[in-house]
Amino acid sequence: MAALTELLSRHLGDQPGAVALVARGEQVEAAAVGSADVEGTVPMARDSLFRIASLTKPITAAAVLLLVDDGELALDDPIARWLPELAAPVVVRTPDGPVDDVVPAVRPVTVADLLAFRCGYGLAADMTLPAVDLLLQVLGHPAASPRALSPDAWLAALAQVPMLHQPGEAWLFETGSDLQGVLIARASGRPLPDFLAERLFEPLGMADTGFTVPTAALGRFTSAYRRGEDGLRLIDSPEGRWSAPPPFPSGAGGLVSTADDLLAFARFLRDGGTAAGHRLLTPESVHRMTTDHLTPAQRAAARPFLRGQGWGYGGSVDVDPQEPWEVPGRYGWVGGAGTALHLVPSTGTVSVLLTQVELTSPEPTPLMKQVWTYAAS
Repeated sequence: MAALTELLSRHLGDQPGAVALVARGEQVEAAAVGSADVEGTVPMARDSLFRIASLTKPITAAAVLLLVDDGELALDDPIARWLPELAAPVVVRTPDGPVDDVVPAVRPVTVADLLAFRCGYGLAADMTLPAVDLLLQVLGHPAASPRALSPDAWLAALAQVPMLHQPGEAWLFETGSDLQGVLIARASGRPLPDFLAERLFEPLGMADTGFTVPTAALGRFTSAYRRGEDGLRLIDSPEGRWSAPPPFPSGAGGLVSTADDLLAFARFLRDGGTAAGHRLLTPESVHRMTTDHLTPAQRAAARPFLRGQGWGYGGSVDVDPQEPWEVPGRYGWVGGAGTALHLVPSTGTVSVLLTQVELTSPEPTPLMKQVWTYAAS
């Protein structure tokens, strides 16, 4: 544990604080350094709460697969059965073309399209494309989560935006997970926060994970920052946007969690969908979730989001290792709030890193790379 603590401590100053876990089998190394705020008034702790941003995505994907295993959804089901607002989508004729030059979608968008991020909606590497620009104008930037629209209003707004690609044609980031969240709520008949709490968080013992931080836990909630010319700028305090239920519980990036809760989720996948001797997901669903679903051309077009990775359901999968920490089949993702969660199914190794400074690009931070290298050693 001293080595992991020393590794994190070298980055204090660049980060107010950090929490990391590295689990090899049942052996867990944990470290917490620095403070939960730049003022240094609250020491960072193993149970500190973080906005996990895109680490929400694998959790949402697992929830969709719960409904698949229940028989409530099928992977080849058209999503229009539950999301009729998207029953007749149109697609821009060319990705760089105007948003009023559109053609009909050649086939329905399916549940599998949402999970594999090939639903036609989402963020591309080129954010200036007219259809992507309109998507951000209409729905707001993902960094604005919790979103101000209700799920129904959000979906109605999305229905006014043309798709960037035909269903199944290309990998696009972000929007597929928010659509999954709305799909879960409508297919289950329960609000997304309630479904996740009942079907995942309670069985996995993830008591600190949710879309809202209870008043009693605000003392453990870290402040969030963005880098500026004059240093770190506060963008959300513990008493800020996560202190009340959001109008739109974002399946793409709305959750708050702790390192140990994320470790519990990763171990659930490592153990083939079981927790405490109880099966929640079938091994087949876990395999689908942690297996690449993209073609080589789709992976290449997904740069810089994916570099040597494909995409499973809710997270990337290493397919062409280019760094010392990369292993074929390694599954996980990075959150824009400065968070990372990865599982190597072949060894059972799990790494969790939680920081509170927004990333400025898809490129992992030096701290992330060092934690991954440490976990792989």
